[in-house]
Amino acid sequence: MEPMSLEDLALLEVLQRIDQHVVLTDNDNAMRQRMIDGALIEEGEYGLSLTAAGIELCKSLQHRLAADQQAAKITQQREDDAAGQQGTQVPQSHEEGVTAID
Repeated sequence: MEPMSLEDLALLEVLQRIDQHVVLTDNDNAMRQRMIDGALIEEGEYGLSLTAAGIELCKSLQHRLAADQQAAKITQQREDDAAGQQGTQVPQSHEEGVTAID
């Protein structure tokens, strides 16, 4: 599975900021307009708010991010375990009867 794209991460960040009523920056204007056009957010009496579709997308992106983080953690644990097993293996001599001397 491919990790989340930077665009999806940016979208999640903006959706969360809107949900928390954090003021958007000028850099967010293009994304803000696309989200209004896509019916993910709406302008209301109290500023921007998420629509039902925006809430569902936000939840979906949060679950995806959590799954990616969990997958990365499992992959790292497996790599660490494999590295640990390689480090504990006793090298065997290629010649019979030869013993290692400390």
